[in-house]
Amino acid sequence: MKSLKDKVVIITGSGSGIGRATAILCAKEGAKVVVSDINEENGLAVSAEIVHAGGEAVFIKADTSKAEDNRILVEQAVLKYGALHVAVNNAGIAGPISTIAEYPIDGWQKVIETNLSGVFYGLKYQIPAMLKSGGGSIVNIASILGAVGTKFSPAYVAAKHGVVGLTKAAALEYADQKIRINSVGPAYIKTPMLTNALDEATLTLIKGMHPINRLGESEEIAELILWLASEKSSFVTGSYYPIDGGYLAQ
Repeated sequence: MKSLKDKVVIITGSGSGIGRATAILCAKEGAKVVVSDINEENGLAVSAEIVHAGGEAVFIKADTSKAEDNRILVEQAVLKYGALHVAVNNAGIAGPISTIAEYPIDGWQKVIETNLSGVFYGLKYQIPAMLKSGGGSIVNIASILGAVGTKFSPAYVAAKHGVVGLTKAAALEYADQKIRINSVGPAYIKTPMLTNALDEATLTLIKGMHPINRLGESEEIAELILWLASEKSSFVTGSYYPIDGGYLAQ
């Protein structure tokens, strides 16, 4: 039996990368997928791809850095499919590359608004809908940089550490109400956000930072997200799962 049969799933930032791979996989596992992204063209393409393959999906445009967009996204998902069972808070940006002293204030604010406040807004509106649906599972996409630091990305590191902490707090609050909340910490993954921003020499250097000596694939991250979203992980909540090719073992 398909692990998400008839479950309603919201996935933010699902127009490309990890979000896209997760949307496609969840649809294959029987979910009714709400594809959401700030990029309407990409989001529509993903939802159309799912439907063309025989799955069920709808696209709802949302900027997750805005509380109201998160509220409307959940409202529209429930209006369309009648419930909410799973949410994957995946939308995120890399932000400027700079030392803290030179880091632009507007860049800091945008990264925190998208990568941390966006997850909080998602939880704020997803949880009440899940309570009405009898429970569910929420997966927040953090990063290996939610566990360790790196130079020149202070806003990203701070936001992803925040996501891990926020996940634990939320999981404790709703553990006895049939809502499980976990976070995933990918290392460097072969997504447009990474490959479009870096030259080949830099990508080769980054590959070497992983003991497995390659970048991760979006589909590999999607498999972990699927497990956490499904009842196969029914005793798991408040956890942080690195998926990093050995990065954090060093």
